[in-house]
Amino acid sequence: MSPVTPQLRRLYATTLPFGIACGISIGLTAVHLNRLGYSKDSIGFLALFFGGGLVAFALPVGAIIRRFSAERVLAASLLGYAGCLAAFPFAKTFAQVAAVRFVDGLFTIGIWVSSETVLLAQARKEHKAYLTTLYAIWLASGYVAGPLMATGMDRFVPATVSFGVAALFALGAGLYVALKMPPAPPVEGASADEETEGEKGSELSAATILWRIKTSCFASFSYGYFQAAVVIFLPLYLIESKGIPENRTIVLPGLFCLGMMIFSNVAGRVADRVGHLRAVRVLSFIGLCCVAGFIYADNYWLMLAIVFGTGGSFASMSPVALALTGVIVEPRDYSRANSIYNMFYAAGILSGPLVASQIFQRLGGVAMLYHHVAMWAAFVLFTVIFMYDDPAARRRRDPKDAGDPDPTELPGGAAG
Repeated sequence: MSPVTPQLRRLYATTLPFGIACGISIGLTAVHLNRLGYSKDSIGFLALFFGGGLVAFALPVGAIIRRFSAERVLAASLLGYAGCLAAFPFAKTFAQVAAVRFVDGLFTIGIWVSSETVLLAQARKEHKAYLTTLYAIWLASGYVAGPLMATGMDRFVPATVSFGVAALFALGAGLYVALKMPPAPPVEGASADEETEGEKGSELSAATILWRIKTSCFASFSYGYFQAAVVIFLPLYLIESKGIPENRTIVLPGLFCLGMMIFSNVAGRVADRVGHLRAVRVLSFIGLCCVAGFIYADNYWLMLAIVFGTGGSFASMSPVALALTGVIVEPRDYSRANSIYNMFYAAGILSGPLVASQIFQRLGGVAMLYHHVAMWAAFVLFTVIFMYDDPAARRRRDPKDAGDPDPTELPGGAAG
């Protein structure tokens, strides 16, 4: 029996056009604002309004999902996001652009949290990371296709048409969810956590959920922090410190996505087999070694290989960390857990460029990279200290108490 349920197939079908809409928007937003006469500082400041929308709505959307269902919130968020895309090229003043970007952030976080709530609820625990990485691949495919479409459209049509096309992709996705994705109950065996008698049948407090998924939240924050900062400052570092021509840095985001698309599903299958937190730890360690490599590598092609490896490790780590959240908490708590998880991701997106820019400006690009290495090293240490947050690690430690045989002694287990 396929681990991909009909509801997951519908979710994946929705994720691709949403990714394309995002990709078109990402590819054109800065260019459009630059043509309107906004300075680089103003464009960067406007990005804070988008991040502010993400953070402001991250927790409330969980409560809305519990009231109306993840599928309905997903449909409404996609339709609202389509409206933001259509309105963006008509916003001219700073206040108008800031307002649209803020509302864009509100609907974007609504899409993320509701999509991931459906995803975790429809994925059995033994396939959790495999299915979250499939979701990430569909989303990344849209992120790759969208900028390519944006580049072609930008040559021939005005911004209103280009953003209108992006809005149509989001609108189509929203209508598909509204018409073809009715609310569905969680599949049996979606969670692997062992609850106490006092916890069964009752929702956990937000503080309890946060403590249980703290390793996932730290992973989410670290990835958002790194991703938002490195997109801006890695090309600048390579240009200023390594003498790489500006036009040769354009391929970096594509290589990063390519690394994720090739390795993430493999990482997901391995994580389902050996434990999600163990896989997160290994992938993060590989990623921090890649970041350190930028400091010492001078050959252009070696740097491209490092970017590819960084995407294959860090970007693959992110959906595995999401899967870890899914096996720690019960399905009834998925909406709040995903809200907390995405709030940390949004906080990373918001703070990463601010801190990295100050370090880069005051201490240089090498110090900026070292601070990323230090953050990931702290995270790897964190995953060692709290290794038993993962139910798989607890079962390996206490196989008899968990009622399961030691997986290392099974022919098809972790050591097989």
